[in-house]
Amino acid sequence: MSGKKWVKTPKGYVTTAMVFYLIIASIGSKSMQGIENSIVAIGASFIVEYILCRVLERRSSKDSTVITALIISLILSFTTTWMVVAGTAVLAILSKHLLVYKKKPVVNPAAFGLLLSIFIFQTGQSWWGAFGDLPVWTIAFLLIGGYLVTERVNKFPQVFSFLGTFFLLLLFLGLMNTGDAADALRPPFINAALFFAFFMLTDPPTSPAKYKQQVIFGVLAAVAGVIVYGLFGGLTYLFIGLFAGNLYNYWNKRFSSKGTSMNQGTKTKPARIFDSRLKY
Repeated sequence: MSGKKWVKTPKGYVTTAMVFYLIIASIGSKSMQGIENSIVAIGASFIVEYILCRVLERRSSKDSTVITALIISLILSFTTTWMVVAGTAVLAILSKHLLVYKKKPVVNPAAFGLLLSIFIFQTGQSWWGAFGDLPVWTIAFLLIGGYLVTERVNKFPQVFSFLGTFFLLLLFLGLMNTGDAADALRPPFINAALFFAFFMLTDPPTSPAKYKQQVIFGVLAAVAGVIVYGLFGGLTYLFIGLFAGNLYNYWNKRFSSKGTSMNQGTKTKPARIFDSRLKY
């Protein structure tokens, strides 16, 4: 595929946006460490990707590997040590190849790696690549890039249902003076929510294509995320909300697969989420 054609693909749009955000955020932070961490994340991701693809006899998806690494480097604090950045990237790529259904990841790899890194490495996740520490007007970059990506992958029902439900629930909790809900409606939390909705929630392999299912996915992710935030706060609520949606999508795939097999008079083998086979 030529460079011009690749740029117009969904993965090309996301990669371009991530690189653009990386440059802007690095200029705003007056530090090159974020760019250095992105190089580390990409390098570690490709090493693990190469090993797993050889062992599992699977084709490598270079674009998704780069996107996963860039998302990780934009969310982890740019002061994170290179070893922790590499470790987080390794966890993400492992989930991409081991937590699968029909050779597709069940959960968003970047979110999975970032969630585990909170518990394993006690990482600080500043979402600096979403411009949380920059002037409010920089949110325009998130909206422009997010619109282009969402339009390309045809996920507007999913994004709008998530953001609408998410902010309404947080507003309600804020009016009820529950926890720190009001803080989640201000930067940098709102930046994180927008970045998350546009670039992680819309991941095609781990989210549905049908509009009705997209709406359910978005609402479910928002409700689960707000419940976790209201009860525990912290940094995990967006990721756990996404996993609720991912599992809903996985269940739909299994259900539709079983229905198709029954209509054809065939039996369906039980599906495995965790796949440790050496061959496919």
